[in-house]
Amino acid sequence: MLTVTRFRLTLLAVTLALTACSKSPAPGGGQSGGGFGGPSGSPPAVITGAMETRPFGVVIEAVGTALAKESVEITSKSTNTITAIRFIEGQRVAAGAVLVEFDRAQTAAALAEAEANLIESRNQFNRGRDLSVTQALSKAQLDQLETAVKTGEARVSAAKARLADTVIRAPFAGRTGFRRVSLGGLVNPGSVITTLDDTSIIKLEFSVSQTYLNDLKPGLAVEAVAEGLGERVFSGKISAIDSRIDSVTRSVTVRAELPNANGDIKPGLFMKVSVRGAEKPTLMIPEEALVPEQGRTYVFVVEGGEAKRREVGVGGREPGSVAITSGLTGNETLVVEGMQRIRDGVRVTATARP
Repeated sequence: MLTVTRFRLTLLAVTLALTACSKSPAPGGGQSGGGFGGPSGSPPAVITGAMETRPFGVVIEAVGTALAKESVEITSKSTNTITAIRFIEGQRVAAGAVLVEFDRAQTAAALAEAEANLIESRNQFNRGRDLSVTQALSKAQLDQLETAVKTGEARVSAAKARLADTVIRAPFAGRTGFRRVSLGGLVNPGSVITTLDDTSIIKLEFSVSQTYLNDLKPGLAVEAVAEGLGERVFSGKISAIDSRIDSVTRSVTVRAELPNANGDIKPGLFMKVSVRGAEKPTLMIPEEALVPEQGRTYVFVVEGGEAKRREVGVGGREPGSVAITSGLTGNETLVVEGMQRIRDGVRVTATARP
């Protein structure tokens, strides 16, 4: 009986203690449940900052492939034997420089024969023209002789062209590639002898999403880097934008030109590209004002002494600032500090940033 009485007294003491605790005020007099509000229930303090509209161009990043300004495979037009090779692999050659010579004995003989036949045709035509004056030769016969002269001239021109084809010259100034033939080798039409690339200027082609079409235009500055070339940054300008958009990727191909006097950039090199889009008036806000949440971006503005949450569209960024594409007009009072203490609709005490 004594044990039961002690248990009841202990239980009563615990109950009274819990009741007293529940009635005592919270430490600091703050609001319970959620942690929002200032000391003694006062509105939380926030700092507001300025936003401004100024010219801004979005930074577009892409990857591209380097191409030579001019690139060609040097091939033969006919079946012939190589009698001389006049270039060295990797050599820089001038436009018109002789690269390869072929056997020309047969084509030279054909040209000599064509020229001899032309001389004979002209002599016959001249004699026939004299005879036509005395009507000893009809006009039809004279026309045949004139046709023979024209045919002979065409054959001479064709023979000269074939003779010229026995010498292959560089179509433009550039650097030769590997030699694919040997002296004395027989080549056929289309056989690759070597390659020739003009890399004094590199054409860099890369794809950009169609969403950036309004930000692109010829003449915009381009910066490119590549692995294997250290930290070097190659600068150039956009030279052309394709007239079509890829229907699968919804992207447009852009071509930029990079000076490459030293030949450091090789055709086929994979490069990372950065383009600053065309500048236009853009609303810029401090980056710390952004509140990301579940894949969306929000900011808080102060209206009538209350915090209002706004969803915004974010464009490009620069150190300390971010471009806003939607959600703000630029006339709002923007919260830049204290967002963690407020929520949509709560009253706040706003102080402008000095």
